[in-house]
Amino acid sequence: MLKLWGRNTSINVQKVLWVLGELDLAYDRIDVGGAFGGLDQPAFLALNPNGLIPVLEDGDAHIWESHAIIRYLAAKYDAGGLWPEDPADRAQADQWMEWHVTTLYPDFIATFLGLVRTPPSQRNMASIELAAKRAGWHYEKLEEHLEGRDFICGDSLTMGDIPLGATLYRYFTLEIERPDLPNIEAWYARLQERAAYRDGVMISYEGLRATEG
Repeated sequence: MLKLWGRNTSINVQKVLWVLGELDLAYDRIDVGGAFGGLDQPAFLALNPNGLIPVLEDGDAHIWESHAIIRYLAAKYDAGGLWPEDPADRAQADQWMEWHVTTLYPDFIATFLGLVRTPPSQRNMASIELAAKRAGWHYEKLEEHLEGRDFICGDSLTMGDIPLGATLYRYFTLEIERPDLPNIEAWYARLQERAAYRDGVMISYEGLRATEG
């Protein structure tokens, strides 16, 4: 059976949980990271020397980095579905996964960390508001891409939807100003119709919220 290491409140773990749910794969999940600790233990470092989650075990294969795990699961268990068979379609999914890492995520996570993981008295609101504005600019590029598309690569869900879609629950529940994003909101509504998305991604982050003291 597959084994997934990582707490379910980690957005990087949530990406993998979503994929596992979409593919209806049986797995065991082990809570490590955050309040659970364990990332510095020899047994875990033997799986991922970086001491980070998530890690997927599939037999003798130990895979770390969430996007590598997504690609692995899609290629092995859903070729022609989450893993597009056509190289051009696969490259389109891939490029948006890379765009998530290089362009969107730095400003998205700076906004989230600033508003949720930082005690109110320690927040640099100017920096947080700038990060939120920059994240909005990035989402506007995605908004343009989704014009006339139900999902990132067209009419069906692929691996390209997973990293970007996983940000939406947090993005739309943060108390920030957002640009008008009707195509993304429609896409988000379609994702919420999927049980795997609701179960894997729409997990409260209140337990991560920093308080004073």
